[in-house]
Amino acid sequence: MSPIALEQEDHARDAAFNKALHGKSANAQGGFGAMFSKDKEAHAAAVESYFKHWDEKRAADETDADRASRRAEYATLTRHYYNLATDLYEYGWGSSFHFCRFAYGEPFRQAIARHEHYLAHCMGMKEDMRVLDVGCGVGGPAREIVKFTGANVIGLNNNDYQIERATRYTAKEGLSDKLKFVKSDFMQMSFPDNSFDMVYAIEATVHAPSLEGIYSEIFRVLKPGGVFGVYEWLMTDAYDNTNPQHREIRLGIEQGNGISNMEKIEVALKAVEAAGFELEFKEDLADRDDSMPWYWPLSGNFKYMQSIFDLFTIVRLTKMGRSTVHAFVGLLEKVGIAPGGTQKTADSLALAADALVAGGEKKLFTPMYLMVARKPLQHKA
Repeated sequence: MSPIALEQEDHARDAAFNKALHGKSANAQGGFGAMFSKDKEAHAAAVESYFKHWDEKRAADETDADRASRRAEYATLTRHYYNLATDLYEYGWGSSFHFCRFAYGEPFRQAIARHEHYLAHCMGMKEDMRVLDVGCGVGGPAREIVKFTGANVIGLNNNDYQIERATRYTAKEGLSDKLKFVKSDFMQMSFPDNSFDMVYAIEATVHAPSLEGIYSEIFRVLKPGGVFGVYEWLMTDAYDNTNPQHREIRLGIEQGNGISNMEKIEVALKAVEAAGFELEFKEDLADRDDSMPWYWPLSGNFKYMQSIFDLFTIVRLTKMGRSTVHAFVGLLEKVGIAPGGTQKTADSLALAADALVAGGEKKLFTPMYLMVARKPLQHKA
């Protein structure tokens, strides 16, 4: 794989586009409540910029050039993906955009928080440590980790809209003294060398065009002896890129989740080592024998229903539920309430859900390959 040419950052351009597209919707209630005041022209531009990488593309016809094109525009691709998907994520998932393991009878929000706590625990995070959250979304995990550990966290994100929402939620919870947010491309962070005691990433570094590249940048900003913890999205050893069905699943996951280049577990392990880390722990948590699989909220399968509170989660992803959402969003577009392309984005997320479930059922994919690694006290510059 050739070296990645990093996109040039332009914060003024991104801020202007954010203002044009989202206006004051960052202050609106999450989910559908924030969708209705988008600028239609700017939204159409985001839709075109994102879907040009996927429209009319089939897994069977995918070329190295297609993947190279996505990797070359990794930052723009990711930024526009979240311009389009953030409100839908909050509607369907809340403010922590990640998967988790489930214990029997465990409520969804509790399971999400436990997953975040477990990462902080495995890393040994302590009160008042200076910690970086790489790819922080709207800050749900960072807020939970601040409350759980008392650490001082900086959330890094390349999407202005998500930063605005994260800042608003953090102030509402009274955590602004412990949690700040910074706009930056995680492949070229603005922090000096040796800045943080710990760095973590929860299902975010998968958006990088090169795992070795992002892990090396994390290594740079960590203090000697500092710890990096990550839940990584990876294709497992069972994935065979020559298998058409496997490729279809992988491409579906990538398209519906704004991913330019997803890798296998072996690539991630080599990337950690190449970046200079000493790997202290690794485990595919999705491979544990849990009573409820990580993908059950996406399955639309009533066999996973444990209480009446799971009903809405399951129903919305049944065929009838998806058809209803498709028709409802289409109606909102037709009458001019929702901007054009909202239905297309929602449909893409639904197709991604199918690919994620298929990848999970066939054990081709994991969203929670846990790695905990340490920067040596002595290392070559």
